[in-house]
Amino acid sequence: MTDADVDAGADADARADVRAPRADAARNRDMLLWAATRAFASAETEPSMRAIAREAGVGIATLYRHFPTRESLVDAVYQDQVQRLTAGARELLRKLPPDKAMRRWMDLFADWLATKHGMLDTLLAMIESGEIAHTETRAELLDAITTILDAGRAAGDLRADVSAEDVAASLLGILTVAGKRENQAQAGRLLDLLMDGLRPRAPGGDGQRDGADVGTASA
Repeated sequence: MTDADVDAGADADARADVRAPRADAARNRDMLLWAATRAFASAETEPSMRAIAREAGVGIATLYRHFPTRESLVDAVYQDQVQRLTAGARELLRKLPPDKAMRRWMDLFADWLATKHGMLDTLLAMIESGEIAHTETRAELLDAITTILDAGRAAGDLRADVSAEDVAASLLGILTVAGKRENQAQAGRLLDLLMDGLRPRAPGGDGQRDGADVGTASA
C-alpha cells in the first residue's frame, strides 16, 4: 500500500466522521420539528420547551442548540408547515384528479391551522414585530390553491368562477367554527359540502333543488 493510498483512506475516514454527526444533527432537528408540531397542535396553551424536548426524546441542551429561542422554534415549525402546504398541492396533483387533490389539500390546511393553536401568542407577536412576513405566507398559500384550481378548470373538475381567495375564506370560516379536535367529524362534513360547491354545475342547472319543481307542480 502506498502513502497515497493511506492518505486517501484517512481522508475517507475523516469525511465519514464529519458526516455521522451531521446526520445525527439533522435527525435531531427533524425529530424536534415533529415533536414541536405535535405539541403545538394538541396543546391549548403554549407547551414548554422542556416538554417539546422530552417529546422528541432529546435533552433540553440539544433543543436549544438547534433552536436558541422559542421564537426560532415557532418560526421553523411555521415555515415547515407552509412549505408542506405549498409543495403538497403539486404532489397531490401528481397522484390524484384535481377535485380529489383539492379535498385532500383541505385536510392539510386544517392540520396546518391546528399546529398554530399552541403557538398562537408567540406567532402573533412575531407577525406584529415583522419577524414573520404574514402577507408573504398568505400569497404562498393562495398560489397553492390557485395551482389546484387551474388544474381543475382545465380538467373540468372544478368551477371556473371561483377564486383562491373564495376557497381560503371558506376554509377559514369552516375551521374557525369546527377546527377543534372534538369537531373533526363536523369539519369533515363541512369540507365535503364545500367541495360539492366547488364542482361544476350540471349543464343547464340553475342551482334549484330537484324537489322544488315537483312541489310546485303538485301544488
